[in-house]
Amino acid sequence: MTFRLKSATGTAIIAVALHCGGTSAAANAYRPITPSAGAPPVVLTGHDLSIEEVIRVARQGAQVSVSAAALKREADNYGLLLEAAAEGMPVYWFNRGVGDQRETVLFEGDPTAPANRAQIERTQLNAFRGAGAAGIGPEIDSEDVVRAIMVVRANAMTFNAPSPALARMLVDLLNRRVTPVVQSRGTVGEGDLAQLGAVAETMVGVGEAYYQGVRMPAAQALERAGLLPLQPFAADDNALTSSNSYATAQAALLVADARAALEWADLIYAIDLNGMNSSVTPLSLVVQRDRPGRWLNWHARRTLDMIKGSYLFGDDPRRIIQDPESLRASSVRQAAAWEEWAALNEAVLFQLNSSDHNPAVAVGLGPDDAPELASPQLMHFFVRGGALSHGQHGYIVSNANWDPYPLANKIENFTTALANMCVAVASRIERFRNPFFTVVSATDFLKSVEPEEYSYAPVDLLQEIQGLAVPVAPSGVALLSTVEDLEAQTRLKAQRARRAVDVAVDLLGLDLIQGSLWMNVREAQDAHRTFGTAPTAAWQALRVRVPLRDPAAGPAVASESIAATEFIRTTPAATFFPLRLPEATTVH
Repeated sequence: MTFRLKSATGTAIIAVALHCGGTSAAANAYRPITPSAGAPPVVLTGHDLSIEEVIRVARQGAQVSVSAAALKREADNYGLLLEAAAEGMPVYWFNRGVGDQRETVLFEGDPTAPANRAQIERTQLNAFRGAGAAGIGPEIDSEDVVRAIMVVRANAMTFNAPSPALARMLVDLLNRRVTPVVQSRGTVGEGDLAQLGAVAETMVGVGEAYYQGVRMPAAQALERAGLLPLQPFAADDNALTSSNSYATAQAALLVADARAALEWADLIYAIDLNGMNSSVTPLSLVVQRDRPGRWLNWHARRTLDMIKGSYLFGDDPRRIIQDPESLRASSVRQAAAWEEWAALNEAVLFQLNSSDHNPAVAVGLGPDDAPELASPQLMHFFVRGGALSHGQHGYIVSNANWDPYPLANKIENFTTALANMCVAVASRIERFRNPFFTVVSATDFLKSVEPEEYSYAPVDLLQEIQGLAVPVAPSGVALLSTVEDLEAQTRLKAQRARRAVDVAVDLLGLDLIQGSLWMNVREAQDAHRTFGTAPTAAWQALRVRVPLRDPAAGPAVASESIAATEFIRTTPAATFFPLRLPEATTVH
């Protein structure tokens, strides 16, 4: 699985994401994507959208279509919605109001009757025109985030009841690269109404949008894209905005970027082991058999495979019997981070391919399908079927699918695991400065290398990560006459996690510089030493980008750690060693 984004130079590259989008109150420069002409198209079915496909659409500009089965499901749901109103059944956010207006009757009878149609079209158009007003700045400054929001919504909306015109418009915006201007705040983290409301405004030509990366009035963007403004109908306001697509989109980007970061963490750990002249005993079967954890054992074997052929397996009288804890326990902490990543990945896949919409529409279910469906309460929401539903029956009911758990919990679980991994990373960097562990000094063998100066950077970055790992306090503030009394703040959790991954990559850049320096030391100690195919290839590739600097040539004019971090961001670790996750791990 590969991921692409736009680099600082405008080149499409496989990398870890550099930015989280809308995480600061300060206005940032907008970052458009660089579409890839070779990006395979994505077909939305509602059932099997993968994180890789989200990345292809969001960052590579892949074209999108909806499968025939999913289009039929949308059409059937839409017909059932219209029929429900015609039969006099109350439907939340359609012929009844929303929130504290849930019992307010908006219209009665057939929604397609001329008087009702005119009223519904007028009401819906007004709702779309002002739908983004609840958003609070700063604007989301990365096009990939907004595109991810739209493709996530387009996939899950196939379970709902959008009008055919609405469903088509959402796909058209993606395919013609009309990207709404969206505010980053104004959601309680369950029901991202304000963010999806900005998409609604663009659909009817209100506000501003980017066309092919250039900002302009939304009406002009639609015109340039060859699109007519949408005339929403039925429950389109509800069908588009009642969703957690903002949080889910950020979580999908998080999974992709975190995987890339964890792959590099593993490879840099292998480099560090070589650089420290470490004992490999903690990774051995002797140890792993005593603690038979699936992810622990997998990671130990992965690390051993990376350093296969290394001098570390040979006897060395100068090798100390036991490394510092950070070297010994890194495999444990990285395994734990991978385990939480896998759980998050599975939660995101579930969220991507199920409905988080209220109300739920179920065509074809009847009183005989479950005991509760025949009860007087559920029969109150049974659509018997008629002309508008082409004879199909079903139910439309209120629900709590909008609550984004367990996804919200999994995001924070991963951030905590990442922070604990980074403690070991930061500690390893400092241990390399101590001859008590390295046994020798770098300047003993690399005469052209200056003695190291102490750097605050690893501690600084670790403290930032630790702050980002503090859980968001649970909140329950009663809103809308106390009807809505839960908040999840999933967008905060996702943005924090994405920022933590970003800072972790900066920290890994420092670690890579340190470990690579010490691989040069170990080579200088003994030119016959080998380090394993993957660590050697990564080390040599880094040295092309960041050569060992000779102090005699003058002071450094650029930060080696920044260059190493950019190397990590622009070069996938899989270039040097492929990722093979444990069996039965759900990854798409």
